Amino acid sequence: MAAFTDLPATPSAPSRARLWWEIAIILALSLGRSAVYSVLSLIEALTRAPLGDQQTSLNPGAAPSAVWDVIDQFLGAIFAFAPVALALYFLWEPARSGFAKIGLTFEKFGRNIGGGALLVVVIGVPGLGLYALGRVLGITVQVDASPLDSSWWTVPLLLLAALRAGLLEEVIMVGYLFDRLRQLGWNTWTIIFSTAALRGSYHAYQGFGPLVGNMAMGVVFGWVYSRWGRVMPLVVAHVLIDIIAFVGYPLAAAWWPGVFGPPAG
Repeated sequence: MAAFTDLPATPSAPSRARLWWEIAIILALSLGRSAVYSVLSLIEALTRAPLGDQQTSLNPGAAPSAVWDVIDQFLGAIFAFAPVALALYFLWEPARSGFAKIGLTFEKFGRNIGGGALLVVVIGVPGLGLYALGRVLGITVQVDASPLDSSWWTVPLLLLAALRAGLLEEVIMVGYLFDRLRQLGWNTWTIIFSTAALRGSYHAYQGFGPLVGNMAMGVVFGWVYSRWGRVMPLVVAHVLIDIIAFVGYPLAAAWWPGVFGPPAG
């Protein structure tokens, strides 16, 4: 009689304990850690001075030398992709890649671009208005983007930073967490609001305006993902929004210094 030992084993669903450990590891290596430091930064800022009189940087340099600063920023962006790769690895199945599982593919390319552009209009324009309102009300920190100087590496580094943020946030906050929290039995709206709150928390260092704005972005992106089932349009939208922010902030500061410029000394 033929033995059944040669048949491939059916992969079992991960246990709840394993899922929670996975989530804890992914968040501790990426956006969960950022959320903790961001909230602490906001609390510390509230004890120091009015938020409207303070400022922070989106892409600050770390080294005094221009060459070493470029190397530092480049390597920082590259290593930031590691948690994304780990999340995709956890999502991988024997017959389906992690990319395909969350819709991080180039299929339906036109829809990805069109959907991303639509989300830029829905999220980006109101977000800019919310930031400006927060600055006027004094509840939002002045956010300084990297200056658009004459160095050839400035724009490529900003584009890389935008790609890093888009992949890191949308793959982990939406693709990975939605899958794992569904397996834990959470309903769709609980997942949407929970991940939106986490998204807002790691932007808290910028003040209350960006905190609320990014929570709203998380709700919209979460709802869109629950309908479309694809992360790629969200990545496209996020990258475009960040590119506009990184390039637009210096221009806006020059055109409207009262709102976007640094606080008066």
